[in-house]
Amino acid sequence: MKKVIDNIELVLSHPLTSQVQWIGQNEPLRQLHACWMVIDKDDLPLTPRIIGHPGIGKTTMAIAAARERNQDVYIMQCTSDTRPEDLLVTPVLSENGKITYHASPLLSAVITGGVAILDEGNRMSEKSWASLAGLFDNRRTVESIIAGITVTAHKEFRAAVTMNEDSSTFEIPDYIMSRLQPGIQIPFPNREDELKILQYNLPFSDEELLQMCVDFLQKAHNLDLPYSVRDGISALRYSLKLKNSGDSNDTEQLFKNAVVQILGEDALDMESLAAKRKLSGEHIPSMNLGDFFFSDDDSLNPDSNED
Repeated sequence: MKKVIDNIELVLSHPLTSQVQWIGQNEPLRQLHACWMVIDKDDLPLTPRIIGHPGIGKTTMAIAAARERNQDVYIMQCTSDTRPEDLLVTPVLSENGKITYHASPLLSAVITGGVAILDEGNRMSEKSWASLAGLFDNRRTVESIIAGITVTAHKEFRAAVTMNEDSSTFEIPDYIMSRLQPGIQIPFPNREDELKILQYNLPFSDEELLQMCVDFLQKAHNLDLPYSVRDGISALRYSLKLKNSGDSNDTEQLFKNAVVQILGEDALDMESLAAKRKLSGEHIPSMNLGDFFFSDDDSLNPDSNED
């Protein structure tokens, strides 16, 4: 599909074709739908942050919400290497020397009125985010320097940004965060929902292994360990493959073997792992710049608590 804007022909990205189902936790889904509502001719949709641990289903929920709105979905994968123009237009030189301009999934959603999901948005640098500032405020426009065009968002354009709760991310500046509101938290699922999710993804699962996997995940959640449904699906899928390959008649040992190979040996002793994580957190002191050069009781320490 192609679109001409300001005499520049753009080759649009293809929308996502896969279908997903969101299971359980209706409240975050309701909040997302509320963000995308327009309740007055002067109203604008919001662009929320969907926040949670890796593998908890943030992108799945956003896709499911878009499907319920009967809109095309475009996924923009964000990384530390994502450049401003990667988010918008990429020039491609053909064999005959002609340059064609390819619109990113994000820009394709902007043009066609689809839903853009910026996946793992807090892995992207401030420079890249700055190029989108006008898109996510009341201007709803974005400019491509390379193509020399300014695009105004289709009235049906919607967006959401997924963000992982981990340390391997950039801190998004306040002027961007103020445009990505509100924050929608996705907690770990309860036992019933987790069982349904596993059954949906692996309908051919062995019942005994299925229950072992749910027990494992629920224990991890209770100990605040970052093992997710995605981890559980991988461990369960591998367990089923091992069982069908004739690996072992001991189902419990078979599941443990799968967990070790996928998540590491620490996953078999979650109490100790949780204690280590807690201990390491308690022994990392909060330090200010002055603490690197002065002792706590030094009167020259600018961060001293003394009056």
